[in-house]
Amino acid sequence: MAKRQPVKPGHSVDDLHPPEKGSTGAITYPGIIGASPSMQQVYSLLSQVAASHSTVLLLGETGTGKELIARAIHQHSPRRNKMLVNINCAALPANLIESELFGHEKGSFTGAIDRRIGKFELANLGTIFLDEIGDMPPDLQVKLLRALQEKEIERIGGKAPIRTDVRVIAATNRNLHHAIEQGRFRSDLFYRLNVFPITLPPLRERKEDIPLLVEHFLTRFARQENTRLAAGVLDQLQQCHWPGNVRELEHLIERSILLNEGSLIKKVPLPGSRSRNSSTATAEPVIKTLEEVERDHILYVLRRCGGKIFGAGGAAELLGLHVSTLNHRIRKLGIQKEQVFTVKKEQTK
Repeated sequence: MAKRQPVKPGHSVDDLHPPEKGSTGAITYPGIIGASPSMQQVYSLLSQVAASHSTVLLLGETGTGKELIARAIHQHSPRRNKMLVNINCAALPANLIESELFGHEKGSFTGAIDRRIGKFELANLGTIFLDEIGDMPPDLQVKLLRALQEKEIERIGGKAPIRTDVRVIAATNRNLHHAIEQGRFRSDLFYRLNVFPITLPPLRERKEDIPLLVEHFLTRFARQENTRLAAGVLDQLQQCHWPGNVRELEHLIERSILLNEGSLIKKVPLPGSRSRNSSTATAEPVIKTLEEVERDHILYVLRRCGGKIFGAGGAAELLGLHVSTLNHRIRKLGIQKEQVFTVKKEQTK
């Protein structure tokens, strides 16, 4: 994945370029690697929403590149000359998130020795990226909802509201529908954030992009020119399940380069327990939750049916479920239409 570059107020983004056409005619974005049909769908949605001021919700597993997409949206938006402010909602203690987001006045609590400007004020006229939004504490969700609805915030200890003009891009690897049912995420906040959802495909569903990603990471980390993989190694990489997605592949290539001598990489430290069709794997296979197994199976059946849910040969019939029951499970598991129609159908055995 490309390194993030700081975006300063009043300055143009140095590496801002419009999407390009690759040699195959596929759309590409600078810094984002992938030309598969599922990534083309992501680029198409990105192009549609970037020029607006709409709120975007990025969904997808960890390591799929949500931060890269958020940065691309900002860089191709009318706000590109203002700040892109990142905040990881899962990385901060609950008692500090409010101060980080909205700021505080001097003396408003123990340790508040100076006034602090919050991220929303800092991002005024620009964009704020709320990563891991699904991990935000419920009491903070109420205040974030007010900031989105009223377009104003209030510092801790402040006496007057402060108007803000901020574009919000939120991201999560959690199933927000499930979190809402469990009372861990507010439904009104979800609908406020879910204006324009973009679901990023996991690497196992776009394995045709692995050669491009490997070439990118080899160029990035190689200590010698012409560093390459030996014949057969790429095939092994494409057999892996990659639960850590692009980030896991990136780290594996970097580790392989560090362990290798010479420019030809003959062996990579494959995650054996996650490799399919591997006779040398000795570790136990990855154990999925029942929810993950159910989600994968329903997706598989929907793709086999071409997205058809009811009627003869539809997914409900094949699964032995009533149509309303299947629709409920699709919503509960957070299955998006894009995941059914833009990902290449798995081949039946």
